[in-house]
Amino acid sequence: MLDFNFYNPTQIVFGQNRLNELDQLIPQDAKVMIVYGGGSAKRFGTIAKVVEGLGKREVVEFGGVEANPQFETLVKATDLAKSEKVDFLLAVGGGSVMDGTKFIALAMHYEKDAQDILMHGFGGVPATKATDLGCVVTLPATGSESNMGAVITFNEQKYPVMSALTFPKFSFLDPDFTKTLPKEQVANGVADAFVHVVEQYITLPINAKVQDRMSEGILQTLLEVGPVTYNDNEDIEARKNFMWSATTALNGFIGVGVAHDWATHMIGHEMTASYGIAHGRTLAIILPYLLRERKDKKREKLLQYAERVWNLKEGTVDEKIDKAIDKTEEFFNSLDIVTNLTHYGIDDKGIDQIVGNMEKMGLTALSETQDLGLDIVKKILISAK
Repeated sequence: MLDFNFYNPTQIVFGQNRLNELDQLIPQDAKVMIVYGGGSAKRFGTIAKVVEGLGKREVVEFGGVEANPQFETLVKATDLAKSEKVDFLLAVGGGSVMDGTKFIALAMHYEKDAQDILMHGFGGVPATKATDLGCVVTLPATGSESNMGAVITFNEQKYPVMSALTFPKFSFLDPDFTKTLPKEQVANGVADAFVHVVEQYITLPINAKVQDRMSEGILQTLLEVGPVTYNDNEDIEARKNFMWSATTALNGFIGVGVAHDWATHMIGHEMTASYGIAHGRTLAIILPYLLRERKDKKREKLLQYAERVWNLKEGTVDEKIDKAIDKTEEFFNSLDIVTNLTHYGIDDKGIDQIVGNMEKMGLTALSETQDLGLDIVKKILISAK
């Protein structure tokens, strides 16, 4: 196991009918800006419940954060928050709203041009202050409710934004708030969480036993409850387990002391930026083909995945690995996620565009071993046609 530091200060408030506790978690004299996405948060009464939970505090609202939060929209939100002298930010929504709120929290105090926040990648934004923020989760998927990361879209490119200052102070996880989600968003959320785990787990064998066993447990849980949540709005226990799986998939714990491979994410980001395909869906499209292409590089962990997650005991090593990858793709297909590029209108020209955009972003040495170049990216995309 590699050396590591672990830090996660986010308080999780998990369960049904707990929004009345919101009043206890924000300073009484705080002026709060609620940040949300489309009209569904208003239409289904979620914003009204949040406002009620805030008690007598002064509240400002900013809606319209996109499914892939746009820099220009977030600058408008930042300007509003500054002009209104907001003290606390409250994200109500899924990963995009939470990510956008993290950007606003930084931009409110950033001395340079806000665009500079996007230019530091995974190295971390050199910020010294951010406005405190909390989250009310309505779409489990990204784990943004309990980590310091965000992804922001600017000029049709997606930029990671990382800062320890943007860990939410708290996050409410109430499965009832997810019951109005369209089935497609549930499927995307399950796929997103599943791939988050895989990219921290199917890498190099480093003998991190706790992280491996936890990763395997989350994957098995998603395999079990993902389809139930997708097909049954009323199964609250399945929905609770789905929500907690999405949070633990990317709250930092399973990723400490192990190698990471975010190549699927980097390719998927460019597919979303260029074609507007939902983020979780892009991951489900790419992952099986990436695993097939990198089978020799990931052989030991793929075998572990096959045996421990899929309980494949019969056959040769190659047979077990191939079957595990096939079953992974079948799992995504069972959620009605089509896993080929042609279905989404991406042809050879589109593949070249995705590869070209990755080159512009400097994404030329990916994977846990940094030997996945653009030639291999192109092979993966061609195989996914």
